[in-house]
Amino acid sequence: MNAPLYRSLNPATGELFGSFALHSDTEVEAGLIRSWSAWAKLRAMTIAERANLLRALADRLDAHVEDYARLMTLEMGKPINEARGEIKKCAATCRTTADLGPQWLEPMTVPSPAKASRIRYEGLGPIFAVMPWNFPFWQVIRFFAPAFLAGNTTVVKHAENVPACADAIEAVFREAGMPDGTVVNLRVDHPTAAKIIADERIRSVTVTGSVRAGRSVAATAGSVGKKAVLELGGSDPFIIFADADFDAAVKTAIAARLNNSGQSCVCAKRFLVEKSIAPRFTEAFVEGMRKATWGDPLDEKHNLGPLARADLRSGLQSQLDRALAGGAKAALTGGTVDGPGFFFAPVILTDVADDNVAAREELFGPVAPVIPFADEADALRIANGTEFGLAAAVWTADEDRAHRMEIAVEAGAVFINDMVRSDAHISFGGIKASGYGRELGKVGIHEFTNAKTVWIGK
Repeated sequence: MNAPLYRSLNPATGELFGSFALHSDTEVEAGLIRSWSAWAKLRAMTIAERANLLRALADRLDAHVEDYARLMTLEMGKPINEARGEIKKCAATCRTTADLGPQWLEPMTVPSPAKASRIRYEGLGPIFAVMPWNFPFWQVIRFFAPAFLAGNTTVVKHAENVPACADAIEAVFREAGMPDGTVVNLRVDHPTAAKIIADERIRSVTVTGSVRAGRSVAATAGSVGKKAVLELGGSDPFIIFADADFDAAVKTAIAARLNNSGQSCVCAKRFLVEKSIAPRFTEAFVEGMRKATWGDPLDEKHNLGPLARADLRSGLQSQLDRALAGGAKAALTGGTVDGPGFFFAPVILTDVADDNVAAREELFGPVAPVIPFADEADALRIANGTEFGLAAAVWTADEDRAHRMEIAVEAGAVFINDMVRSDAHISFGGIKASGYGRELGKVGIHEFTNAKTVWIGK
């Protein structure tokens, strides 16, 4: 057995939560065999049978909300109320996918010169999934519920700081009655991950994570001719026009920045505000963000947990320091909190130039730049002025303007007068450096299928 590599620290205290050994080459091979064998069993099932297994998984998740939520909070610092919400969302997504997925997978009849022609959607086989730490359960369920219904199994390399959650996820699939090997969790290093991608039993790859990590995995997959779906970083604009519902926009802006302690790809990252209301918005935004309370994430009175790792906190502090050195001003002063754990107090920045770190890079934590814009064209210039293109929120009472922005904003999703989120009914994913491919919904369920053409001669 290799020496421990996956070390889990409680982010609220800095204490060791657990230490987990890498899986040996023999264990990796056994995991691949299990995943391949489970795929054979899934292929023999009907879609309706797989849908019922998803419903059983949802029931299991609902029955153990407190157990899984507490585990997440201890291992990655998510506030306990948000952790409960994550598990409930996982269960709801399993049920929605079970209810709607069969019709999304119906063969598509295609007019042609043939007697009949259609396209069938069939699972590919085992998928290698590289998953992040920020939503330990949701990220796996989000990708896998549709993929499973289509008839795929998965081998998961979860983030190195959430190994206990990763083990629990594999177990919950098995406990829900799914074939052993439906989800296989492997703790491996990067060279071993590359070997897994190259293994002929792995049919496709999905990654949620940083731009650098995603491109590296995609390059490895591409070198052996395998498809990859990438959901990478984001610097999502939250655009507020002067005619918007001001109070609703402010309230939602606070929630959108503090969700998961600011550690979400679709957290609002840049707050673009029409100049005539920018001072008023900044004042209200500061007042609301100042009310955020941080501390033990198991205590329900706190709505802001620690950042997940010490290096993530130091990285965010470095970005903040560079932003201030680059001319930004702090309308709300915060940053690294002294004491145990990896806490980071909210910061609101103003006077953020186009080339400032806060305008160009993803800020993965509670740092919020407020950037005034002159008009619609200026808002679009700023919104589209980064390498990212994951999602955007647009706040306006003008339906025509909303429609123009919906078309012109470069993003995989545009939410009008609402907070960006993923939802089982509709596809999720980005463009530009934020990745490619989709999860969830009718589009997402087709990502990991063989679109098989059937032609019947006359």
